[in-house]
Amino acid sequence: MPQFLINSKDIDSNMIIIDDKENYNHIAKSLRARVGEDLLLIDENEIQYETKVEEITKNYVKVSIENSYKSKRKLDYDLYIAISPLNSNAINTIFEKLTELGVRGFYPIYTDNCAVKKDVITKKIERWQKICYESFKQCERADIPTCFELTTIQEVIKKDFDHILCFTERSSKYQFKEFLNNNKFKQNDKILVIIGPEGGFSKKEFEFFEKENLNTISLGELILRADTASIVAIGNIIYENSNSWKT
Repeated sequence: MPQFLINSKDIDSNMIIIDDKENYNHIAKSLRARVGEDLLLIDENEIQYETKVEEITKNYVKVSIENSYKSKRKLDYDLYIAISPLNSNAINTIFEKLTELGVRGFYPIYTDNCAVKKDVITKKIERWQKICYESFKQCERADIPTCFELTTIQEVIKKDFDHILCFTERSSKYQFKEFLNNNKFKQNDKILVIIGPEGGFSKKEFEFFEKENLNTISLGELILRADTASIVAIGNIIYENSNSWKT
């Protein structure tokens, strides 16, 4: 059963009233929860609640708190991805799977070879945010990732990141393993991963990477689709760096 986001203001002593329409319909109508069943909730402070259903009416679900604790289901650093939207449903998979992997935020970027028009991207942002929210519920994350407004590589790199990793399929300064071996991330670091469009980065964009001295990184000799590359890149960063400072 997925977890549900509540507001801490809905807690009264040891009881929680769930009366917002979306959560109520999901719990009472879609899942058809019954009195006595367990329900997992989380609030805006990342406090997880293990609860038991006490009452279901036409307007609300009342649950009792069995146990509560600070959720640990998040990365120890802030991992963001800037990606040029794809002209396929694969982009939806990226938002779903990278939410599962702990990505904190998504920056849709408009690149020279982007296959999707700007106005189409703008209209899809609300849908992508909803995918993040649904994935957050299913994987029991502590926090909900944010899908930001459409931007560019030039703008996104101006933000306050400790590390920027730009993955390129043709020309690169580093092999991925080499880069990870020499760059261990610290707790609370802000890391940005940049993934290009289906047609790859343009010559002009490569010149910009060089001018800005960005870390251009190769995932190997194979040419990967953008959705595959994003999952491989994020997955390996997590594998090599999670909790490394605690050993």
